[in-house]
Order: sequence, then C-alpha cells, then structure tokens
Amino acid sequence: MSRIAVVPGSFDPITLGHLDVIERAAGIFDELHVLVVHNPDKAALLPIAQRVSLIQEAIAEAGFGDNILVTSWSVGLLVDYCRDVGATVLVKGIRSQVDVAYETPMAIVNRDLGGVETVFLLPSPAHSHVSSSLVRQVSALGGDVTPYVPPVVARFLQVPGDVE
Repeated sequence: MSRIAVVPGSFDPITLGHLDVIERAAGIFDELHVLVVHNPDKAALLPIAQRVSLIQEAIAEAGFGDNILVTSWSVGLLVDYCRDVGATVLVKGIRSQVDVAYETPMAIVNRDLGGVETVFLLPSPAHSHVSSSLVRQVSALGGDVTPYVPPVVARFLQVPGDVE
C-alpha cells in the first residue's frame, strides 16, 4: 500500500521553509502532493497558476525526488481532495505556538470529516522565522528576498513589471 500525503498551503510565494518541509515529507511518504489552495483570509500576490509553476521550478532546481506532484485545489474541502487521490495524511509546517493554535482545530476537523490525520513538521531553525507574508513585505519595499526564497522565486520577484 502506497503512503500518500498532501502538503497544502497558499505558497504565496513558496519560501525556503516550505521547501524544507516538502523535502523532508517527500522522504517520509511514497507520494507527496504539494497542493496550492486559495486562502480567503489572505490577499494573494500571485495567481494560483504562477504559484504552481514557481513551486515546480523550485523543486526541480533543488533536485528533489520524483515522488512529488504539484497541483492546485479550489473547489470543496481539503479532505475531498485527499479522498480523491487516496491521501490519508496532511503535512503542515509549524513555526511557532501561534501556528499550532491555528492548525489544531483544522487538524481535528479534517480527521472528523475525512479520517485524514495531520502531521506537523518543524522547519529547520534557519527558516523558522520566514513566512510568505514577510517575503511579500520585504519584496514590496524593494528589499532582498534571496535569503528567504528559492532562487527561482527571487529571480521572479526581482524582475520589474512581473508583480505589482
């Protein structure tokens, strides 16, 4: 039986912390779906298709294994996607107690609604302070985001006219 897991997130944009969690989860599970989802509580910087593309390029540049599929989901519950692909586990990166407080109720509901367990992974300490919102702020103010994002994202964000 294949162990399939899903790493959901808005990934707007993907950070080195996200990549760290993805790489480690890919080493644990036979098949890993990196799922770009719409978060109605956040104002998106990048369209979903652009986020998927950047994640695919970042994973390819990093040389991760071939057991990772990057896709998006915008209709229905996350547990519906898990059921459709046969995933029984969600993997979430946790940076702080704030993330634990935010993620715990969702983990319980996902287990109740679809029998999907949630596994929390801590990022490496070098990336534990990085968030997509921090990257968006630094980028919007003309700062250097290269310490926080994969090279493909840094190149994309530094190209004038690509992001408003």
